[in-house]
Amino acid sequence: MRSILRSTSVLLAAAAFLAVVPAPLVAQQATPKPFNGTFNRAQPDPLNFDDHTGWTQIFNGKDLSEWDGPSDVWSYEDGAIVGKSSDEQPSGTTNILWKGGTPANFELRMEIKLDGLGANGGVQYRSSRTPITKRTLTPEQQASMTPEQKARFAKNQEMLEKHAQWNLKGYQYDIDGNNRYSGQLYEQNTGRGIIAYRGQVVKTEAGRKPTLLGTLGTTEELGKFYKPGEWNQIEIIADGNTVTHILNGHVMSIFVDTDPAYLATKGVIALEIEGSGTLKISHRNIYLKPLP
Repeated sequence: MRSILRSTSVLLAAAAFLAVVPAPLVAQQATPKPFNGTFNRAQPDPLNFDDHTGWTQIFNGKDLSEWDGPSDVWSYEDGAIVGKSSDEQPSGTTNILWKGGTPANFELRMEIKLDGLGANGGVQYRSSRTPITKRTLTPEQQASMTPEQKARFAKNQEMLEKHAQWNLKGYQYDIDGNNRYSGQLYEQNTGRGIIAYRGQVVKTEAGRKPTLLGTLGTTEELGKFYKPGEWNQIEIIADGNTVTHILNGHVMSIFVDTDPAYLATKGVIALEIEGSGTLKISHRNIYLKPLP
């Protein structure tokens, strides 16, 4: 009976306390304040490829007056810079260069369409002119080639010499009709070749083999974002030692270059063509945005 009376006294005392406490104070204690920190921020806006605020159009969509390349390969056609090659008139490996400067840190956007499975192209950047290196065949290689292959090889060598003034070395955003390499980072004419395959984050250092820092997905998974025979949106971000390749809104490869023997901090922008058979590579809506 005493314990019941004590419990009743406690409850009555608590009720009396709450009765004299101001209502706002009780509400403040019962309801925590909302968190207004960084976790409440909205998601970033989706990519708008047609938003050109802060960008400079480096192809006017009307002619090739801002570009320099061999006229037997490159032409203006339906609002695009077009490179063509065939077995009868092969292009070899050659480029058309933007005359506007040698950008260092930048974002570069454009649309590319490849026609023909043998089409192999790319975008050269932070690149520079270099003498051609003539390829020679060993007796074993010559013996294994058909007469047609020998004729094609000789014609390609002839084209290399003819187009020597447009020969480049440097970073390349690779893209091909067979979609084996699209999005990878290839380095033209330096000896390093393919450095960051599609789906890789790679770093180079002086005197060491390239290091795989991480992966972005398998080459098969990322390859599904390429659109055969259609216009593909590509973007290159070159910022300091790091360059990033994006295809149709998806990151394909990232390369961190800290090897001073090869690192290029600025250079020309160019469009490349090569490949066998009848092919055509078109480029349009080319925009450049400088970065600090």
